Amino acid sequence: MRYMIIVRATAMSEAGIIPDDPTLLADMATYHEELAQAGVLLDGSGLQPSAKGWRIRWGVGKPVVVDGPFAETKELIAGYTVIQVRSPEEAMEWSRRFPRPFPAGVDCEIEVRRLYELEDFGTDPALDRMREIGLGRSER
Repeated sequence: MRYMIIVRATAMSEAGIIPDDPTLLADMATYHEELAQAGVLLDGSGLQPSAKGWRIRWGVGKPVVVDGPFAETKELIAGYTVIQVRSPEEAMEWSRRFPRPFPAGVDCEIEVRRLYELEDFGTDPALDRMREIGLGRSER
């Protein structure tokens, strides 16, 4: 089972302010080292502010590109970690240990969501094509 631990954006992350608190950075490094040593870490990174990104909107007609920044910080992601574990309980335990992603005094939260595996979609030749290029891998 793969899970994504999503760090919600804050006004601080959207302003492009990188925390300079050495304790915060050390805690984050230690946590990710522990994930790696346990063999459950698949990926993780911070995201640049939405001002440096864009969205593609589909509606009637052609897709439309909408440049950032985006107004609703609570709907944005500042970073993520992807883990692969044996159970939802194990994912919960790892997520409880996730270090505070922003300095004290900055309200912040993480969200945890299970990723779909290709097997969740049944069988289809298109799914086999996705497997061939390495998508949806559920093994470590």
